[in-house]
Amino acid sequence: MEPYDELLARLRRIHAIDSVSGLLGWDEQVNLPPGAAALRGEQHAVLADLSHAECCAPRLGELIGILEAGSAGLEPDAAVVVRQIRREYDRATRLPAEFVREKAAQSSRGYHAWAAARAAGDFAAYAPVLEKNLELARREAGYLGFGSAPYDAMLDLHDPGMTAAAVERLFAELRRELVPFVREIAASPVRPKAGALRGFPVAGQRAFLREVTERLGFDYRRGRIDVSLHPFCSGGGDDVRMTTRFNEDEPLDSLFSSIHETGHGLYEQGLPGAHPGTALAIHAGMAVHESQSRLWENQVARGRGFWRFFEPRFRELFPAQTAAVTSDELYLAVNAVAPTPIRVDADEVTYNLHIILRFEIERRLFAGTLAVADLPAAWNELSRELLGIDPKDDREGVLQDVHWSGGAFGYFPSYTLGNMIAAQLWHRVRLLRPGLEGDFARGDFTWLLGWLRENIHAQGRRLDALTLVRQVTGEELSPRPLMRYLRERYGSLYL
Repeated sequence: MEPYDELLARLRRIHAIDSVSGLLGWDEQVNLPPGAAALRGEQHAVLADLSHAECCAPRLGELIGILEAGSAGLEPDAAVVVRQIRREYDRATRLPAEFVREKAAQSSRGYHAWAAARAAGDFAAYAPVLEKNLELARREAGYLGFGSAPYDAMLDLHDPGMTAAAVERLFAELRRELVPFVREIAASPVRPKAGALRGFPVAGQRAFLREVTERLGFDYRRGRIDVSLHPFCSGGGDDVRMTTRFNEDEPLDSLFSSIHETGHGLYEQGLPGAHPGTALAIHAGMAVHESQSRLWENQVARGRGFWRFFEPRFRELFPAQTAAVTSDELYLAVNAVAPTPIRVDADEVTYNLHIILRFEIERRLFAGTLAVADLPAAWNELSRELLGIDPKDDREGVLQDVHWSGGAFGYFPSYTLGNMIAAQLWHRVRLLRPGLEGDFARGDFTWLLGWLRENIHAQGRRLDALTLVRQVTGEELSPRPLMRYLRERYGSLYL
């Protein structure tokens, strides 16, 4: 076997192992019996150990060296694959196998501890999990050569090359404009009709979101949607798993959660599948991934064109519930702006303040200026400062998110970075196709999906997020397009 072909075969095997691990993670949040939690932790540890052994195999290192030595003769795509696997191989070989097993088992234990603590509102029971996860994160950063900047290590895991300094600069600029804009809207006399959308049967919600997500382009022959405590998307290629949640009195929650996860799913289904496990078939980082979910959820699905097409079907499925709601009232409900303590319930305008809060908390935790025991108080203080809200308990505060239970520190900034990328992409596609909203009003989302497939999905991980944004939009990543978009949509409604 030629060295490059052998490399591809090894990467395909690693991908298969990791996909099994992903399925176990999906099942853990969708189907797992409570009594099986300990066993699932052991299963995760075994698969993590197996994957790590494959990633550190001496023969894999030899192949990388052989291909690097002959790099002048490599095709451009092959060079991308070799460059990316060198980065991953170097990372993997720096992590002791025992550490990898310990982290995988702890992630599983942490999820169940978080779920129980959240249900009981008991932060004290969850605090030891966070302490352990922070300790593991710092150890990992040390192994990877980020001992003096552990938070940069966490950001780099999710968005290669991203640093706390870069995020801080972007977020500070956004915060300066966003906080006063939120206050302007809060002072507006315009308000959505209170209690307008109540009593929507779950069966009807399921039918509607299925029709919507299929129309957007999600292929249910290669994916599915289920219910979980916290909506998410996992898997890729021919097996994409999404989840949502339902509340009869909040039908827009399940709808927009589903559209958000569909954005992730469309990206995964659009990645080139010829060489699984290589840089050609891996997303460009979580900020780019979030840009796809946020663009479909917000720029598309909260727009006039989308609702011109889908409103008749929405009313057909829920005639009694929508009889007293005008089209303008429905559109205002879709674009309601009101600060909430819960991130996943936040509107598009205030959402980024939730992420800035979490970024500040994470920076302090990793800098050692905030102790885990003091997290609830620090969280509530920032909530008051940024959102003007004092959470009534820790379920509305520090216990609301699943991310830290699995050690996913540094992930939260990806959401707002993704919003910035989405706004820049949106500005670009509207210049290229001024009649885009007209497409949506006819129920045609194919041009937008095709453009994203060509310019984002098909690129895999050839480029990092910042370079990809510059290549596709012609501009450096900036919060200015996001603020311009927010002022255009929400200023017209509220100011």
